[in-house]
Amino acid sequence: MSVGFVMLCHTALDRAAAVARHWASAGAPVVIHVDTCVPKAEVDAMRASCAAHPGISFSRRFRCEWGTFGLVRATQEAAARMLALHPEVQHVFLTSGSCLPLRPLGELQAYLDRQPQTDFIESVTTAEVGWTMGGLDAERFTLRFPFSWRRHRRLFDAYTRMQRKLGVKRRIPLGLIPHLGSQWWCLSRGTLSAVLNDPNRPIYDRYFRRVWIPDESYFQTLVRLHSTRIESRPLTLSKFDHEGRPHVFYDDHLQLLRRSDCFVARKIWPGADKLYHAFLDTQRPAAAGVEPSPAKIDRLFSKAAERRRLGRPGLYMQSRYPRAGHENGCTAGPYSVFHGFSTLFEHYDAWLSKTLGLRAHGHLFAPERAEFAGGDGVFNGALSDSAALRDYNPRSFLTNLLWNCRGERQCFLTGPADKLDVAAFMAGDANAQISVVTGTWAVPLSREQAEFSAVRRKAARFQRAETELLAVLGSPRVKASVRIWTLVDFVENPMEAIQSIFDEINPRAPHRLAEVPRMADLSGVSDFLQRLRNQGMMPTMVGDYSAIDAMLAAPKEHARPYLVR
Repeated sequence: MSVGFVMLCHTALDRAAAVARHWASAGAPVVIHVDTCVPKAEVDAMRASCAAHPGISFSRRFRCEWGTFGLVRATQEAAARMLALHPEVQHVFLTSGSCLPLRPLGELQAYLDRQPQTDFIESVTTAEVGWTMGGLDAERFTLRFPFSWRRHRRLFDAYTRMQRKLGVKRRIPLGLIPHLGSQWWCLSRGTLSAVLNDPNRPIYDRYFRRVWIPDESYFQTLVRLHSTRIESRPLTLSKFDHEGRPHVFYDDHLQLLRRSDCFVARKIWPGADKLYHAFLDTQRPAAAGVEPSPAKIDRLFSKAAERRRLGRPGLYMQSRYPRAGHENGCTAGPYSVFHGFSTLFEHYDAWLSKTLGLRAHGHLFAPERAEFAGGDGVFNGALSDSAALRDYNPRSFLTNLLWNCRGERQCFLTGPADKLDVAAFMAGDANAQISVVTGTWAVPLSREQAEFSAVRRKAARFQRAETELLAVLGSPRVKASVRIWTLVDFVENPMEAIQSIFDEINPRAPHRLAEVPRMADLSGVSDFLQRLRNQGMMPTMVGDYSAIDAMLAAPKEHARPYLVR
C-alpha cells in the first residue's frame, strides 16, 4: 500500500516544489495543482525543478479564489489524476503549497497501513460547529453566494441580507446532510473514488457551486454517503485565530511543531529556512508509533489567541487600540486614590509611603504640575510632570503611569482644586480604590486672610466640584471600590476609617495601625462654615459641623488622641 499527495499551490512555488521532491524521493507520488493566477514563468520554473522526479505530475489549472468552488474543482481534478495514474495508491493526502511534513513518509505510511479503510477528515454537522465566522454556518447551505466575499464584499452582504429578508431557502439535495470541517484531509482510495464517481455528482456540484466556502463542506458532506469508517480529524496540524485566519509557523516554532507529533503542518512561512531544513532532512530521528496529538500544543495556542484578542491588562497599543469597554482591564494593576486627605492631614503622602511601604504621589492632577513621588520632574517611562502634556490626555497619563509601575501599587492624592476629568474613568476601573472625605477644603479656607467674598466663591467652587465627583461615584456603572465620608463623620473616628482602607490594600498585614498622621487644627472651622451659611452659601459637604466644636470642647481625658486641639 502507498499514500499519494495532492498539493494545491498558489504562492512560494519554490518551497512547494522542495516539499514535493522530498515526498517523491521517498517513493510517494505527488500531483500538483497551481492556481491560474500564478504567472506562467513561475509555473515553468516549478515544472523544471521537478522534472527529474517522474512521480511528480501537474493537473489542469483552475482559478482558486478563496470561498469559491474553484478550490473544490481543483481538488477533484488533481485527485482524479492521482487515482488514474497511480493505481497502487490507497490513500490520498490533500495538502497545500505551504504545508510541511513533520515526520518521515515511512511513519505516515505505516500509520495508514494499520487503518487501511479509515478516512481522516474533520466532518461535523452545522449544529456542532463552533468555529464558523460571520454567523454563516447553516445559512451557507440554504442561501446562494454568487459574489466573491473578498472582491465584492458589499454585493455579498447586500445579496445575503436580501435573501434573509425575502425568506429565500435553497433546497438541499435529497439524502445530503451538510457537514463542515477542515479543508485538509486524507481519504482512502475507495471513498475518494466513490465521491468522484457518484452518479449524482453533477447535482452535488451544481448545488455546492453556490455554497459559501465549499472546500470546507463538499468532501466533508459527501464522505458521509460513502465512507465505512471516518476518523473526524485531519492529520494536518492547522491552527486558526479568533478571526478565522490561519496561524503562520516561523522558525521559532520548531520545537512546538515537533511536540505535536502530527504528520504535516500548515501554514509555514516561506522564509522559515530553519523549519524547512529541519523537517526535510531525511536523516532526522523518527518517532515511530506515536499518535498525532495536536492537543499537546492547544493550550499554548489558546493562550496566544487570548493574548492577541485581549492584549495585556492595562496595556494600550497603537496596533490594537480598543474600543471603549472592550479593553482587557482599564489599568495594569490596583491603585489607591485619596481625595481630601491632604488638607485634613499634614504630609499625608509621606506618611502613607512610610506606613505602607508603597509609592505615594502627591496631587498627580494638580493644576500646576503632576506631583510625582519624591518631587521628580520625570517619572518611570519618561512621564513628564508637565500639566499641559498630562491634560492633553489625562486617561493615558494615568494608564501609562500604572503600566510603567506594574507590580507596585501606586497611591496618589486628589482634591477639589485638581483637574479631575479622569474621575469617570477611575470610577469605572475595577482596579481603583477611591477614598473620599468631602468638605476638607473648609480647613485651609478657614485660615485664609483674603477678602471673605473671594473665599466664599472659592468654597462654592470646591463644593460644586465635589458634588460633581460624588455624582460620578454614585453611578450604577461604578466598578471601583469607593468609600465616602463627610468631614465630620471622618474626624469622629479617623483611625477606624483609615484602617478599613489599609485592610483592603493589604488584607494580610499582621498588625493594626498604631498611629495616624497629624491632623490639621480644626479650631475655627465651625465658625467659618457658619459664616459661609450666613452669607448665602449652604455647606452641604461637611456634615453636622456643630459636632466639631463638641469634639474640641471635650475634656482632655476624653478627647481623641488623634484630634489636634
